[in-house]
Amino acid sequence: MKFRWVATDPRGNRHTGVSDAGSERELVAQLRSQSLLPQSIKQQRRKLTLRWSPARVSHGELTLFTRQLATLMAAALPLDEALAAIQQQKENKNLIGVIGSLRQAVLEGQSLSSAMQQHPRVFDTVYCTLVKAGEAVGKAGAVLERLADFNEARQRTHNKLMQALIYPSLLTIVAIVVVVILLTAVVPNVAAQFIHLKHELPLTTRILLAISDFLSVYGPGILGLLFVGGGLFSYWLKREGNRHRFHRLLIHFRATAPLVCAIDSARYLRALSILNVSGVPLLQGMSLSAEGVGNQEIRQRLSDAAERVRQGNSVSQSLEKTAIFPPMMLYMIASGEKSGQLGELMQRAADNQDVRLQNRITLTLAIFEPALIVVMAAIILFIVVAVMQPILQLNSLMN
Repeated sequence: MKFRWVATDPRGNRHTGVSDAGSERELVAQLRSQSLLPQSIKQQRRKLTLRWSPARVSHGELTLFTRQLATLMAAALPLDEALAAIQQQKENKNLIGVIGSLRQAVLEGQSLSSAMQQHPRVFDTVYCTLVKAGEAVGKAGAVLERLADFNEARQRTHNKLMQALIYPSLLTIVAIVVVVILLTAVVPNVAAQFIHLKHELPLTTRILLAISDFLSVYGPGILGLLFVGGGLFSYWLKREGNRHRFHRLLIHFRATAPLVCAIDSARYLRALSILNVSGVPLLQGMSLSAEGVGNQEIRQRLSDAAERVRQGNSVSQSLEKTAIFPPMMLYMIASGEKSGQLGELMQRAADNQDVRLQNRITLTLAIFEPALIVVMAAIILFIVVAVMQPILQLNSLMN
């Protein structure tokens, strides 16, 4: 946060300036360390930002901060000194401000989890609860290590998914653009050479010309409808209840259900295993883990599962009724309940699910790329045949 301040030095000279600080108290401490006596401090108004602006602290930065803090705490470094050391290494001003605020709160006697709860946009409920549980049992460093592992696993899955979506999407867009340019710019010029022919053109040529004329006339309108449709769909999702309906549709649609269920089930079990190992009660852990799931329909089903556990049912039976988890994951959870190693087996189940997800993404890419090449080759071949047939026909007539 930026503050505009007015202060006086021991000689009574007046000084003004603008400084970054996590809180007003931190700024006062900074000024006093410079032998300045604050007279007035005002926080600068922030400019309005669009809702789609990027998050203040990325997952990668949060993961690195967690790992660094866990390492320094494991080295028996005092918490305030550890935060100060990490703050000096950061370049993101927003993260620097958050860390400064945490350090100031710790110096004032607050616990780390309480200080983190003041920044809900950076540290979610699961994060704060885990840190609080670690503080309660005196193992905050070990819990932070698990948190860093959890965030890294989530980031790996996110990156893998983005790589799997971006590359095929770019290939598809380039292929569509190339075909559209050929049909709207190249084909009409070539077809103009056949207008003087008095005999009927081949069927493939007539089909190609019809497609070319259609795209030339209606192409801009179709593109405009796509943009308008995308905007209307985005507005529709913002209406109350519509996002839940859309998420329900995703897990009922065969093409998207396996991917959505695999991602959210692995994320849920990994969070629940960390909470369970850290000493958080099972029911509270199930509720907190469900909050970290993105799909609202799956979140609702997991909340219902927690309620069934509260009523006396086993964890494996309750999760089975959600129709989200594959049989192997449910078997591992049931084995963990019987052996008393529920947290460890849930972690293994989440790891196995991540491996299956990555294998499925790799297989999909391995199938999609050759299929796209074959489709593009077929389209180009059709265009070439449709253009060459009238030329060959004209040559045969001239001979």
